[in-house]
Amino acid sequence: MSCQTDLKSFQKKLDYTFRDEKYLAIALTHSSYANEGKKENPCNERQEFLGDAVLSIIVSDYLFRHYSHLPEGELTKLRAALVCEKALCQYALQLGLGEFLLLGRGEESTGGRKRPSILADAFEAVIAAIYLDGGMDPAKKFVLYYAIPAVENHTAAAFKDYKTVLQEIIQKNPEERVTYELVEESGPDHNKRFVVEVHLNSNVIGRGEGRSKKNAEQAAAKVALELMGQ
Repeated sequence: MSCQTDLKSFQKKLDYTFRDEKYLAIALTHSSYANEGKKENPCNERQEFLGDAVLSIIVSDYLFRHYSHLPEGELTKLRAALVCEKALCQYALQLGLGEFLLLGRGEESTGGRKRPSILADAFEAVIAAIYLDGGMDPAKKFVLYYAIPAVENHTAAAFKDYKTVLQEIIQKNPEERVTYELVEESGPDHNKRFVVEVHLNSNVIGRGEGRSKKNAEQAAAKVALELMGQ
């Protein structure tokens, strides 16, 4: 199979057709291949750099808009889990990216097509290729195809809607009642800070703060759950 045929076949897997295939060719060229004097394309390291930034903004934007109940710290942890080498390697394996890479003889002979670092870097380079060729919209479509299932699986396992969990625990005792009280609000409109207390009947069982009342309530519920040993 020729390199040109490989590019056509890979574009079908990407569900994206390049106007300028040079970006895709670069994304698939590992430094070990370029360093052996095969200069058809530069290696993918520069595109990897750009792809990392594009990936981060797409994932950050998605989490910010769809997980408004999570405070900043939890969003940061979640983003890190979605863009780390392990996650990117899994996306690349789903895509079958390894079989399309141009590798030097040394990397080829030592299993480079399955090496997590190589696959993760190449996946970021592919993101950059799509971004450079078509802009943010197709790059976003490509990234979220892999990131949305990953975030849903990850949040189900690692993150809780703390208010819901707390409510479910308290409902086991019908006479108990949980309420949330805004006790402090400060800062300008573009950078508000809210402090909320969660009460069990008349007792304060948690206190949290956030940049929205919803986030502050989640933070307070999390504190209450931690005090309960949950």
